[in-house]
Amino acid sequence: MIELDTVSKQFGQKVAVKDLSLSIPPGTKFGFLGPNGAGKTTTIRMLMGLTRPSSGTVRVCGLNPRREQRACRIQIGYVPEEHLAYRWMKIGELIRFCRAFYPTWSESTCKRWLAHFSLSPDQKVKTLSKGMLAKLSLLLALSHEPELLVMDEPTSGLDPIVREEFLEGILDMLCDGEHTVLFSSHILSDVRRLADRVGIMFGGQLLTDQQTDELVASTKRIRAVLRNGSPPRRQPRGIICQEFDSREWSLTISHFSTLTAKELQDAPEIRNFDVVDLDLEDIFKDYVRGARE
Repeated sequence: MIELDTVSKQFGQKVAVKDLSLSIPPGTKFGFLGPNGAGKTTTIRMLMGLTRPSSGTVRVCGLNPRREQRACRIQIGYVPEEHLAYRWMKIGELIRFCRAFYPTWSESTCKRWLAHFSLSPDQKVKTLSKGMLAKLSLLLALSHEPELLVMDEPTSGLDPIVREEFLEGILDMLCDGEHTVLFSSHILSDVRRLADRVGIMFGGQLLTDQQTDELVASTKRIRAVLRNGSPPRRQPRGIICQEFDSREWSLTISHFSTLTAKELQDAPEIRNFDVVDLDLEDIFKDYVRGARE
């Protein structure tokens, strides 16, 4: 559904995305994580054909989003971070305006989302709260029944109740298991709830791309006590980040296994150690911390 092959994007001297390769098959729910400035929004804009890559190849639904923009857009539902709908229109007028661009527009789907989000066709767009604008944006993205839904920080700034209603709408749409979704978010609990696969970016580069459950299950933090304050000469593979405090050694390891545990146990420099489970938020922070270091 999405293919990025060594894609880079520069703005003058600033490298926003560097050598990004990513393949997302149909039906995947992909959570795109990274701090501000990591390159997520730039990547999404390249997928939408809004920004041309400096190098590399971008394919969405088998199409080039720049050269085949109209054909590509018909197959994508897009919810941007800023919901810049035509504020002077009524909701019904905006729906009729958008409907004209999509031959696959479904009136029944549109009416279902209107009812689900309690949106009135007679209400002016400019009177909507940020939360209602987000719901309207999702309605417009889904009413033409796209193959791919792309969302850039869709719940940013929403209060907890509105965010829950928005997420319930997405979960309802995902029940059929056929839609492909790519979304970026700083709210890790939302990502854990929606995404079956996660990618973490930092500095324009992809640090990891794994199934969510596998990532959480196989990433561990080790708290070790060193005999003389020096780490083992042969350190375990997959260290994401580490820090020392006197004789204490704390490190986070990807793809932790029984073999990793045995290597640590057999290391003469280590007196003892504990293995700590991590949640997605801890893992995200440690990947970013390690990249910064």
